[in-house]
This record gives sequence, structure tokens and C-alpha cells, in this order.
Amino acid sequence: MSNTLTIVAAFTAKPGHEQRLRRELDAMIRPSLAEDGCLGYQPYADPARPDRMIIVEEWADEAALEHHFSLPHFAHVAEVLGEILAEPFTLRRLTDVPA
Repeated sequence: MSNTLTIVAAFTAKPGHEQRLRRELDAMIRPSLAEDGCLGYQPYADPARPDRMIIVEEWADEAALEHHFSLPHFAHVAEVLGEILAEPFTLRRLTDVPA
């Protein structure tokens, strides 16, 4: 069994900030994937609700995720999200289920 951690983060933009949300989340892909312990990092848009996006992330372990939270690109996006989100984002932590 793997000890990987899957994260599903959900975001809702304020009216008029939908494209900025998309740009900011897209800008997180490259630096996040370059981090040790990042196994996957993919934003998705809701085609029925352009104000909503999610990111599905996979991390080698909790330590890798915590390190991600300490890096400058995360601090930058957290600051921007504080300005453009209609409500606080949600973060779900999922672990593997034994077969």
C-alpha cells in the first residue's frame, strides 16, 4: 500500500475574477511539479460554472505537502486567492484505501 496523499482543493472566484483564478492556478503547475515529493498537480475547471476550479494534487507524503505550503510560489498564490475568492477555498486530504 502506498502512503501517498491526494489533495482536492476547491476554489470559487468573485465575479469578474474567473480568468485571474485560472491564470494563478495554472501558474502553480510548473513550480509545484518541480518540488521533491510532488507526484501530480492538475487544475480543472467546471464547464458549467466558470467561477469554480479545483486542483487535484498528489504528494509522496505529508512532509512534502507541508514543504509545499512553505514555498514562495505558494505564499504568492495564497495572497492572491485572498483577494479574488468569493469564499475561503476548501482542502480535502485523501489517502489510499487498502484493496
